[in-house]
Amino acid sequence: MDFHPGEIAIQNKAGVREEAQRLCQTISNIIKPAAQEFLKNQQLAVASTVDANGRVWASLLTGDSGFVRVLSEHTIEIHPTFLPRDLLSQNLASHNTIGLLVIDLANRRRLRLNGRANLQSDGKIKVELKQVFFNCPKYIQLRYIETEFTPSLKQPEIFTRDALSQTDESWIAQADTFFIASCHPEFGTDASHRGGFPGFVQVINSHKLVFPDYAGNNMFQTFGNLLVNPHAGLLFVNFESGDTLQLTGQAKVIWDAEKLIEFAGAQRLVEFDIEQVVESKNACPLRWRFGEYSPLNPG
Repeated sequence: MDFHPGEIAIQNKAGVREEAQRLCQTISNIIKPAAQEFLKNQQLAVASTVDANGRVWASLLTGDSGFVRVLSEHTIEIHPTFLPRDLLSQNLASHNTIGLLVIDLANRRRLRLNGRANLQSDGKIKVELKQVFFNCPKYIQLRYIETEFTPSLKQPEIFTRDALSQTDESWIAQADTFFIASCHPEFGTDASHRGGFPGFVQVINSHKLVFPDYAGNNMFQTFGNLLVNPHAGLLFVNFESGDTLQLTGQAKVIWDAEKLIEFAGAQRLVEFDIEQVVESKNACPLRWRFGEYSPLNPG
């Protein structure tokens, strides 16, 4: 697999082009045995999709163990507990590109699966894959699914607004994990994980966030997409309550060394301007128990 020009430009600017090119060999368009085995037990995924107005969203998907099923080397089928009816199904009706991050918080493992989606009448999502690859375990906080939890039958309550509420700001300021969705108009969408100690995401005001970018795998799929298309989506999950907070807006990568001083371990910053906020209560029937912070979290 080859990187697109946006990814290559960021790799060159970061001085990691040769290393990234070596890592490119790990990206495949087939689900290899290790990935098939990984998917058998997973219950949590994040999907990146694009709405009819070109805005990018990150959505939470959960299901029974193994809800992302392998149909063939090139095809998966997602059997979610229920779809985020407000966004994901509508988005796939207008743009069939999807980026999927399947993440195992208890074992700090994550798998990216990007391709073309077909939302079926029974709510299942069939995906023809273009990219499949594992990511490193950096910055993933340990969390364990509370298996004794009985799933709530409550329907999600959805609230849409144009800016962060004070409650939203407090949530984000205390978060140790979020997910970011991005999209290249030709090469498709991507979903990625971000983690750090609480406070690593700074709320500037009700319309703007700033967060650090730590040393990662040096492939820069997210930043490569943002260089070409600044539209992005953020997802914050309350792992104790099952609520979610989705933000869509535009992201800008900051390389100014003077601005990095406030963020321990930051190699770059991202300024995120918020265009819309969607809060979903009871978005997920699962609950997680916190284990420990990643030993690699800076600061």
